[in-house]
Amino acid sequence: MNLALQDLTWLIEPASDFRDRNRQLRNGAADPATDIAALASTRLNANQLTALSATIDHLNFEGANLAPLSPFRLGVVGQSVTNLFSTALPASAARHGVNLAVIEAEYDQLMQEALNPASTMNVTELDAVLIWLDHRALPFSEDENADAAIALVEQVRDGFAQHTATPVIFPTLSCPPEPLFGSFDRMHHGSLRNAIAAFNSRLVEIARTRSDYILDIEALAAAVGTQTWHDPKQWNLYKLSCSARMIPLLADAVGRLVGALRGKSRKCLVLDLDNTLWGGVIGDEGLEGIRLGQGDPAGEAHLEVQRMALALRDRGVLLAICSKNDEDNARLPFRKHPDMLLKEDHVSAFVANWTDKATNLETIAKTLNIGTDALVFVDDNPAERAQVREELPGVAVPELPVDPSLYPVTVLNAGYFEAVSFSVDDRKRAEQYHANSHRQEIAGAARNLDEFLDRLRMQLHVGGFDQLAIPRVTQLVNKTNQFNLTTKRYVQSEIEAFAADPGVITLQARLVDRFGDNGLITVVIGRINGTVCEVDTWLMSCRVLGRRVEDAMCETLADEARLRGATALRGRYVPTAKNGMVADLYARLGFLKVSEDGNGVTEWDLSLSNTKRRSLPFVVHRHEASVELDTVA
Repeated sequence: MNLALQDLTWLIEPASDFRDRNRQLRNGAADPATDIAALASTRLNANQLTALSATIDHLNFEGANLAPLSPFRLGVVGQSVTNLFSTALPASAARHGVNLAVIEAEYDQLMQEALNPASTMNVTELDAVLIWLDHRALPFSEDENADAAIALVEQVRDGFAQHTATPVIFPTLSCPPEPLFGSFDRMHHGSLRNAIAAFNSRLVEIARTRSDYILDIEALAAAVGTQTWHDPKQWNLYKLSCSARMIPLLADAVGRLVGALRGKSRKCLVLDLDNTLWGGVIGDEGLEGIRLGQGDPAGEAHLEVQRMALALRDRGVLLAICSKNDEDNARLPFRKHPDMLLKEDHVSAFVANWTDKATNLETIAKTLNIGTDALVFVDDNPAERAQVREELPGVAVPELPVDPSLYPVTVLNAGYFEAVSFSVDDRKRAEQYHANSHRQEIAGAARNLDEFLDRLRMQLHVGGFDQLAIPRVTQLVNKTNQFNLTTKRYVQSEIEAFAADPGVITLQARLVDRFGDNGLITVVIGRINGTVCEVDTWLMSCRVLGRRVEDAMCETLADEARLRGATALRGRYVPTAKNGMVADLYARLGFLKVSEDGNGVTEWDLSLSNTKRRSLPFVVHRHEASVELDTVA
């Protein structure tokens, strides 16, 4: 048995009263964002997605507050009909935490939109442009293979670049399933299959070079089967590049990508134990009775679940355990079973008791200092899944098939951990959280805060944005909510523009202590406006709270501002539902409040002639570029 991925099987069925609930949203819901998320997180068909998208558009037009859904303006322009799937995009994006507005060009106006400075795509303030390509509209030929098609794409990209800095989302192409030469298609230079393969490879290089993004349609079509993805009849009737049945899957793929661009990807995979990581119940059947390991189909299936978890950990996803069990029994396979791949050291939070799982998931989130909306909870028990969905709607809870062999394909195809970049810091994230447990042990043994900080033997490395740091800076800007003064969001090309602008001060810092490198943990962007340096963005990872990093960054920003001729810093605090912890940050740093509006937005000034050096619990190193750091001896 295989999953029909186009049916989004990891989602639950929509409510039977979907139409009524969608209609009620338009009539003034008390909490529209929560209601939208509840409807969007179900298995909506194309018509239902379009209906919910229309409601989202209506609420935005009426000025409704849809926070915490993050705003995103997406332009769509293509070589084929796009409005049959673009109308489904806002609802699919809401599923991934984004309030998406779609601005669509007229049919088959790709070149005109790119080259005309007054085109819709060039004059509208957008966060990204999706350029929808189709192999039937690209100039593939037996002589030129993909050369002419790539040249056309580069001409389009250059056209947009002349008029706007908006990044582009390029879809790869899916080769139609009709072979011309059979297996020789792969080898023949002039075949469409060979040309599309070459085109996709070169398209990725264009996106990488220009800090653009890839929507991997080739992989999506392969996952469901190209015979299923392509529909020649619907192309002939509607100029639709894929089967209409694929619209929910396609819209979800776009939604998860813009969600990742807004930092909405999940951070932590939380796993049940009995009948999830192994077959059977450890408390009843003991170590010898559970099914795990080679030679047993069920045991091998559960090994694949563990391999999936380890692969995700290797790319920076945190792992946690949430089980109804005696803790000693729960830990026994991790310590004693010879076929157990997951070890306790792989797990950042281990909770096994008889408390309800929703409460334990809240404990896990608090332990890891992340929100419950960063969790993905995998449990074989449908009753447990339903209880968590009811109590903690922000937690992603995939519906699982009966066969554990299909757990990995279900979880991985749901797109919870969609990425738009991958850095050294990402790879080390799980290790960093594990090291944090050792820091907590020191904190418990220290007599006071100063002693705790002194024992950590910290060093702070501060520098401007450079090419190595920019992807990670972009990640932090788009996903940091709590320690974030303005909660502005920027795509990578905008971060690169800041780094290249002499009128902008960019700062990023890494904190290293005796247990390891905490990675890039704080970002500051300051704009020089006459004699004032205006703090555009200031954020910090919550895992280093209480270490006085903010004091050092304020001093560094002040020094850089003086070098640019500034005599004052001006900070702005824009309150959100999550950043209350920094409401008094400027006051604590000696700024004076100069204004406050009716929405709680405050402005603060600090004269650079009055700043004093503070005693800091670490050594500060300033660098022209970021450096690779090891554990402090």
